[in-house]
Amino acid sequence: MAEAEAVQLKEEGNRHFQLQDYKAATKSYSQALKLTKDKALLATLYRNRAACGLKTESYVQAASDASRAIDINSSDIKALYRRCQALEHLGKLDQAFKDVQRCATLEPRNQNFQDTLRRLNTSIQEKLRVQFSTDSRVQKMFEILLDENSEADKLEKAANNLIVLGREEAGAEMIFQNNGVGLLLQLMDTKRPELVLAAVRTLSGLCSGHRARATVILHAVRIDRICGLMAVENEEMSLAICNLLQAIIDSLSGEDKREHRGKDEALVLDTKKDLKQITSHLLDMLVSKKVSGQGRDQALNLLNKNVPRKDLAIHDNSRTIYVVDNGLRKILKVVGQVPDLPSCLPLTDNTRMLASILINKLYDDLRCDPERDHFRKICEEYITGKFDPQDMDKNVIAIQTVSGILQGPFDLGNQLLGLKGVMELMVALCGSEREVDQLVAVEALIHASTKLNRATFIITNGVSLLKEIYKTTKSEKIKIRTLVTTDKTILYSVATTLVNCTNSYDVKEVIPELVQLAKFSKQHVPEEHPKDKKDFIDMRVKRLLKAGVTSALTCMVKADSAILTDQTKELLARVFLALCDNPKDRGTIVAQGGGKVLIPLALEGTDVGKVKAAHALAKIAAVSNPDIAFPGERVYEVVRPLVSLLDTQRDGLQNYEALLGLTNLSGRSDKLRQKIFKERALPDIENYMFENHDQLRQAATECMCNMVVNKEVQERFLADGNDRLKLVVLLCGEDDDKVQNAAAGALAMLTAAHKKLCLKMTQVTTQWLEILQRLCLHDRLSVQHRGLVIAYNLLAADAELAKKLVESELLEILTVVGKQEPDEKKGAVVQTARECLIKCMDYGFIKPVS
Repeated sequence: MAEAEAVQLKEEGNRHFQLQDYKAATKSYSQALKLTKDKALLATLYRNRAACGLKTESYVQAASDASRAIDINSSDIKALYRRCQALEHLGKLDQAFKDVQRCATLEPRNQNFQDTLRRLNTSIQEKLRVQFSTDSRVQKMFEILLDENSEADKLEKAANNLIVLGREEAGAEMIFQNNGVGLLLQLMDTKRPELVLAAVRTLSGLCSGHRARATVILHAVRIDRICGLMAVENEEMSLAICNLLQAIIDSLSGEDKREHRGKDEALVLDTKKDLKQITSHLLDMLVSKKVSGQGRDQALNLLNKNVPRKDLAIHDNSRTIYVVDNGLRKILKVVGQVPDLPSCLPLTDNTRMLASILINKLYDDLRCDPERDHFRKICEEYITGKFDPQDMDKNVIAIQTVSGILQGPFDLGNQLLGLKGVMELMVALCGSEREVDQLVAVEALIHASTKLNRATFIITNGVSLLKEIYKTTKSEKIKIRTLVTTDKTILYSVATTLVNCTNSYDVKEVIPELVQLAKFSKQHVPEEHPKDKKDFIDMRVKRLLKAGVTSALTCMVKADSAILTDQTKELLARVFLALCDNPKDRGTIVAQGGGKVLIPLALEGTDVGKVKAAHALAKIAAVSNPDIAFPGERVYEVVRPLVSLLDTQRDGLQNYEALLGLTNLSGRSDKLRQKIFKERALPDIENYMFENHDQLRQAATECMCNMVVNKEVQERFLADGNDRLKLVVLLCGEDDDKVQNAAAGALAMLTAAHKKLCLKMTQVTTQWLEILQRLCLHDRLSVQHRGLVIAYNLLAADAELAKKLVESELLEILTVVGKQEPDEKKGAVVQTARECLIKCMDYGFIKPVS
């Protein structure tokens, strides 16, 4: 009865359809569908209801009904064509094209199918042309940004899209040629932070890799305006401007390794004048009270990075000579700042340390004794010029300057200590009633007392004053410094006290069963003191750090070897490790010189002490900028202690933090990667990539991701008879996003470096294609981007391999991703997918855009 009623409802629906009453027809077909299970009838009903959907412009429903009919009968030509029509209206032209292509295959003489096929092909090509047209995208962004009536969210989105376009060469050139610089200047004039940031970041993209554009932008925006923006308190803005200036400097100096394009390059004759102007403005920023501490740090960072030679084999050190002649006094002024004085410039915790590092780099960059003598004379004149019996503030600044230089080029600092009156003034300041004078003096004495002859002078002339300060001062900072400086023979006692304060002895694991057994046998069971609980320990560590314990420890480590025993070194290493426990405190430890003095503790002393110091180094190296924490050549000395922690005899936390530290170091330079390789760390890193522990596996994979940039590491992957590449490919298929991200990064760099590895990747496991497709569809954009880069590398490596990829589902994935509208977040992903499609067009595997 139900089947008969279904047939009757179908006929009723057909009559409604003929009368163009499509809603009634849809209702009849829907009722019939509920009454039948006959597959042939179901297919007819779905197909007919799809026709109603087309007539009522319910295209989503029409496509769905047609698909159900096709599921029952894949050769249902009417259902295929109706789905094609629905999909075309929905804008899904590529899917519609496949359906009508199937129809034309089944009925090749059907003229309607052939006409639709041609029409859709033309529409698809036009859509691709428009979609891939950089001109149209740039024009669209300009229209929104120039329209005064544009909504705020559209305006912001358009500005962010410009950032993405500015990173592509075609987009950057299009923006530039269409008065884009003028528009971006208008955005900067709006004073709206989000639009100003977007404009600055777009300008960075336009400058990168193009000397002519960088020159025009520098003159259009003006260096004084750029530095003015970098001087603001806003950290994000200051960093963005710093990146813009770095992009300009790289392009003007030729440091940007990307290929420079365009005939405009020939128009730029000499960039030295512009580079000198930039350097001059950065030096002026150092001494301006209008510059924030953050802005001053960025100026110092730019000078540190761009002035001293990166390779001493290059003979020209004219930039350093220019800075010494025109800016050394300004750098010395920063080094000599005393935060407690009213005249102090705005500073951060790192400002003085960055200035000391710059002085050290400039001094190291000098080529001969006359240059070094000139440098020293400027420092001497600056310091002695501050001596003034009538103005104690100037005297304090003079001693603070000496103290800062001692943290940079120590030999120069030691020479300055020999200046008439310097040591005497240090001791005299100890007798001042002002706390700021005492603090600066004691700090300087700590740095000065590392040489025996200086320490003898202090003991002879200043011990009584230091003892008096210790008794009378209420400042914990001063107390702890005077305690260490007064009598070097009590180092062990002080170190022991600090170990007790930080509770940094090894604590044996308490086994509950043994405790119960001891109680049963009436043995004494030591109990944990309430003040040894973590909260109390953390509180004591905070107070010690606030009191300046790091400076005191630094002084103790620098003591004469006869006084500093191996046992004392171990105690100091324990204290440092306890102080480094909280990542937020590590910046303070670095700023007070803790990073540098941990290196000798990690290389000399007892085995336990060296491990503790190495672990503390690992904690600092994991989160700090190595250029600041370990300035100069010291950074290479950090590698060996970290590698020593990659041992099965060490605990998991030591392994993990050593890997984090090595990851940070290996990301800095190839010279550091080479050092890590020479210390034979690679086999250990590979072993941890096999670990069952998720965090260890992740840390090791991230470290390898950085290491594979090195050519010698790449050669190990190229060698026959190993599973290194297979491991990386399989790790790309892990469920852990972070492991996937790191492994995909390593694989992207390996396949980019060697075509042989592209082919080898397809041979190491049968799962390679499935893993690649998963990467290209990943929810996390960074993983997806790396997957698409791998896909591009494989496509570019070999035509046969490319053909294999195109014949798989990967082509559909690339098409879907490439069709998306790029924004700031998805820009790199969409652009890489499009580059893959363009590569396919180059091979002729898909039809090129006309």
